[in-house]
Amino acid sequence: MPDSARKTLTIAAASLVVGVIVLGLKFAAWWVTGSIALYSDALESIVNVVTALVALVAVRLAQRPADATMPYGYHKAEYFSAVIVGVMIVIVALLIAREAWEGFQSPRLPNEPVQGLIISGVATAINLVWSMVLIRHGRSVRSPSLEADGKHLMTDVVSTGGVLVGLVLVFLTGWAVFDPILATLVALNILWSGWGVIRESVGGLMDVAVPPETQKTIRQVIAANADGAIEAHDIRTRQAGKLTFIDFHLVVPGAMSVDAAHAICDVIEAKLREAVEDVQITIHVEPEEKAKHAGIVVV
Repeated sequence: MPDSARKTLTIAAASLVVGVIVLGLKFAAWWVTGSIALYSDALESIVNVVTALVALVAVRLAQRPADATMPYGYHKAEYFSAVIVGVMIVIVALLIAREAWEGFQSPRLPNEPVQGLIISGVATAINLVWSMVLIRHGRSVRSPSLEADGKHLMTDVVSTGGVLVGLVLVFLTGWAVFDPILATLVALNILWSGWGVIRESVGGLMDVAVPPETQKTIRQVIAANADGAIEAHDIRTRQAGKLTFIDFHLVVPGAMSVDAAHAICDVIEAKLREAVEDVQITIHVEPEEKAKHAGIVVV
């Protein structure tokens, strides 16, 4: 297993440990205070633990090589995990909204707010550091699961920060109704986060094309390294986890030998692999009567 893959699995496993620790701290903060807002925050941490577990399974599965059952590999497993995370986020947001409604019906001031703020603050600091690790590593290895996990943790940090500020206001003003209001805001923030995770994951499952700047690079590489060919057309790309798929038609002179056409393909493939990481390339060679005079015209 490559070092990068091993590191990714280690980070995914560490996320589960961090999630359990933070979950314990947040439930401790709720237990001390009885605050609905902190209870909502603790419920969100359950999602963090589930997210970490699902991400670990998905990352491990995505590392498996292609086989007869999955000839294109297992890379899309990470998108399925991100969808599961998004759905979990929405469910927890609805549970929090229910708790907030009950808080509006009978508001009460939290107990021991200072202790609760300290405990929750420690948990938030842990989440902040770890979310930055996940997002940075997820982007570097193009792992949708780890990046989605990191983004959700960052959302958790923001929402918890708002909760802590609000609880300070509750403590200073004595207005108990602030507590369920904060819980409602947490629920709305989580819903928005869940929608974002699901939207990005569905794009991956639907074989979304690579970003425009990457498409431009691909076209430039083909144009600069197709000497001897006539044109390249019907260029298509798709993203599956960290893997990028590229396929296109390469038109060559009808009299060109198979060896010569294959040599051109080899040059193009080698240059594309230098320009785009983790890429699978399919080139369909056609005779000149198939030219469409569109796409990338070489001569």
